[in-house]
Amino acid sequence: MQTPGWIRGPLASLASGAKGDDHGPRRARIALLATAVAGVLAVAGVVAGTLGAARPAGRTTTVAARRSKPAPAGPLRVLSVSEGGAVRQADGAAPLQLVLSAPLAAASPLPAIRPAVAGSWKRAGDTLTFTPAMPFQPGSRVRISFAAGQAGLRSAAGGVLAAPVVDRVHTAGWSALRLEQLLAQLGYLPLQWVPGSGTAVPPGDMAAQLAAVYSPPAGTFKWQPGYPTILTSFWGGPSSMILDGAIRAFQSNEGLTMTGVVTPALWQDLLTAAVKGRANPNGYTYALASKASPETLTVWHNGHVIMHTLANTGIPVAPTADGTYPVYLRYRFQIMRGTNPDGSTYADPVSWVAYFNGGDAVHYFPRGYYGAPQSLGCVELPYAQAEQVWPYLTYGTLVTVTG
Repeated sequence: MQTPGWIRGPLASLASGAKGDDHGPRRARIALLATAVAGVLAVAGVVAGTLGAARPAGRTTTVAARRSKPAPAGPLRVLSVSEGGAVRQADGAAPLQLVLSAPLAAASPLPAIRPAVAGSWKRAGDTLTFTPAMPFQPGSRVRISFAAGQAGLRSAAGGVLAAPVVDRVHTAGWSALRLEQLLAQLGYLPLQWVPGSGTAVPPGDMAAQLAAVYSPPAGTFKWQPGYPTILTSFWGGPSSMILDGAIRAFQSNEGLTMTGVVTPALWQDLLTAAVKGRANPNGYTYALASKASPETLTVWHNGHVIMHTLANTGIPVAPTADGTYPVYLRYRFQIMRGTNPDGSTYADPVSWVAYFNGGDAVHYFPRGYYGAPQSLGCVELPYAQAEQVWPYLTYGTLVTVTG
């Protein structure tokens, strides 16, 4: 090591000052000088080593700290929303699945769902699954709202939604097949519906009944024996006369306005009746008026003929119109008023009245005989027969006129 300049001077003076001295004292001065130099060099080395190491060590610590700082979290995004795998015509009983761009933090708020139903949430990675305890109503729009910012959804990395997100799922509509199944089960149709093995819906479980509207169980319809073949021609399709009469009968029994129109409110009442087991108290009745000579009226109830009697239908200038119609108005007694073909008016007392088509009704009217056209469009019966059949001609009962 080269001697530093700041100690080179003292060493030289010590060495040069020994001229003329003897060897003993000189050797002692040289030894003392060597000891001093060694001490000075040692101190200088320590200081130099300390100063040389401190600055690089400080720089290394700063770089390491800068490299360990976490990267800022990216914004959270909503990738997809579906129910039962669909966005439209979705199964309202199936779980609602929400896929995000990152897993949520454990303490993050969850999306809001409207209409609100009871249910449970499950988190699995970046997917949220909501399973409703009660299915959403068919034909409804389910609204899912995701709040943004620090008060909204947060990912595990700290990311938030940049702006609020609102998404919707449209559930499937009411099932026509399930409507027929329920009406058959409750005794409003001349058919029985038998569920397949293991597919019966628990009658007292509203959630199960509502879920079956989305996925009707498998089964078969079977005609009740004893009804005439003409009745089978009215079955099938959305405009089925049998279905129309059954809906009216149900509305009448449940105290609803008798329109024959299927509405969400009607569905709710039908599901409630199914859950509570409220079957048709009147059974199923069908009436057939034949204009073939002699004119007759035949009435079936629960597959059995309960009445076959002579009857009168309309005269040629006021005929009874052919067709099939549901009973919509009933009276035990009334004064029936109208206009005769000659322009005169009438006000006739009649009993056991069941209107089925406009002003045409099945009722008692006194005649000298029965079995031929005599009325102004009504189906006239003798008193005893009219009294006997009237309790069966309840609201919604189909009356067919043919011939």
